[in-house]
Parts: sequence; C-alpha cells; structure tokens
Amino acid sequence: MSKLKIVLGALLSAAALTAGPSARAAMDPKALVMTPPDQIQWKGDPGKPQSVVLAGDPTKEGSLYVMLIKWPPHQSSRPHSHPHDRFITVLEGTWWVNTGAKYSPETMTPVPKGSFVTHFGNQIHYDGTKDDSAIIEIVGIGPAAMTPREEK
Repeated sequence: MSKLKIVLGALLSAAALTAGPSARAAMDPKALVMTPPDQIQWKGDPGKPQSVVLAGDPTKEGSLYVMLIKWPPHQSSRPHSHPHDRFITVLEGTWWVNTGAKYSPETMTPVPKGSFVTHFGNQIHYDGTKDDSAIIEIVGIGPAAMTPREEK
C-alpha cells in the first residue's frame, strides 16, 4: 500500500471521527427533540410514585398524552378506574397488577419489563410494586382522572 493511500485513509478516518459529534449537534430542533434520562424532571415526593408528562395534557378533555410513572418499591394504588382506555408499557423493573374492587395485594400478577397492558375505561384495577422499583409509560386520552372504587 502506498504512503499516499495510508495518509488519505488516516485523514478520512480522522474526519469521520470529528464529523460525528458536529453532525449530531446540527440536528434541527424543529424536526426532532431528544431528552436524555438525566434531564427528565420527575414530579412528586421522594419515596412515593413520581410522574412526568412527556407529551400532551392529561388534564384536558380529548388530549392525547404520554407520561411516565416511576414506582419505588412497596408502593401500590388502591382499586380505582379511569374514564378512558390507557395503554401501558413496562420500561424498567416489575410492575404488579390486579382487578376488582377488593384490594388483595397478595394476589397481584407480576408484569415484567417489556410487557404491554391495557386498562379499559371505567373498569376497576389497582397496581404498584413489591420489592423492586418500576417505570411505566402510559399513553391515553385526557382527562386522566382516577375514581376510587374500593370495597371495604
């Protein structure tokens, strides 16, 4: 291989390495916005479930929304329902679910990372975590109201 080919190869490799970061920095924010995990601003008290709305407005009638909920260990909702269907993906950990108006945490079903769950509108369910934390993504149509439905 000639010295010219070696030098040109080295220059092209160096150009490719230095072009990478500048190409990423040149993304058009009108076309794409990316939020790294360390910049997601969770709302709620530490030690309790925290949430963040990524898109839309869950309080607004008819608004498509996407939100995350971070469940710390040993947290659970009580039996409740929502007015509209909600579509949930487990992103991290194991989330636990059950149906019915009688709260029975010992009979909850584990939902591992990568699973998809549908909460149907006006149907009673409850969910949460056991020994591990979980992060879930919820996609739905507003309002994202929650109606307590527990029978004692």
